[in-house]
Amino acid sequence: MSKLFSVAMITIFLLSGCAASKPEVDDFSIKVEDKFQTAIKGDGIKLFTYKVKFAELPTLEQPHMARVKQIEKLKRSGSKKRSIYAVDLSEWTEQIELGLDKTISMTGYCRDGYIELSRIIEVGRGEIRGECNDGATEDDLKKFASFTKG
Repeated sequence: MSKLFSVAMITIFLLSGCAASKPEVDDFSIKVEDKFQTAIKGDGIKLFTYKVKFAELPTLEQPHMARVKQIEKLKRSGSKKRSIYAVDLSEWTEQIELGLDKTISMTGYCRDGYIELSRIIEVGRGEIRGECNDGATEDDLKKFASFTKG
């Protein structure tokens, strides 16, 4: 009996681990163009700007029909009037954040993480500006002097 219980528990842990996996770039249906710009100041402060936009307009549902359905759904749920007109940008925001994290990881620009200075997320475009927690090294100065990826 305990052997069966152990097998069942292992199966549950494996399945829950798969369900909780972090999203990957290929998980998103909308393809994007991104641009990563760096700036290293004279005192070694490392700044960056990450910009994203749709590579092409999504051929999903027509925007006005999606809005109509969203408004109808919110009306049925009894939501407040002002929230009826709010656009849900959560998936788009997640895609932008994932792209930034992957870009920083691939370039090695912020080794110790970063502080977000500003963020603009709109339908079809986004921009995140930040400052690295680590200061610039000589290698950083060589590699990232006026660096732009994208």
